[in-house]
Amino acid sequence: MLAETVCSAVSAAGLGIAAVTAYRKRFLAATRIAAYSLVPVGLVMTGVVQWVSGIVFKPSVWLGFGLLGVAWLLFMTTRAIERRGGGTRRERKVAAAAAQREAVAPAASAPSLGAGRTPAAQPVPKAKAKPAASEDFSDIEAILKKHGI
Repeated sequence: MLAETVCSAVSAAGLGIAAVTAYRKRFLAATRIAAYSLVPVGLVMTGVVQWVSGIVFKPSVWLGFGLLGVAWLLFMTTRAIERRGGGTRRERKVAAAAAQREAVAPAASAPSLGAGRTPAAQPVPKAKAKPAASEDFSDIEAILKKHGI
């Protein structure tokens, strides 16, 4: 009963403000204020306010919200541990099996390098010599000529 009275008072005050705003020739703003001020009365008339007040004052409803909060907390904790710990049990099992397969014969599919030659013993190709200073500026000169500078 108290909630309905408060909603009616809020709506009446809003309609009064809308009337003052319309008197000042701001009709668009007055229409918006009137629309907002009619919402509380509409909620009372549809029964939403009574339903919400019934929910708010029941301890079993608050226990339900508490259980939902605990469930959410547990879910988020397990997600954080899963991200930090390397995934699910199945993912760890697959990764361990892959590592074991690689450890059996790691060089079985590697190409042979020949007798006595290791990758470190292969000759390293020389880097190209730096172009002369005049060649470096040829591109820049072409661009400047193109723009008439």
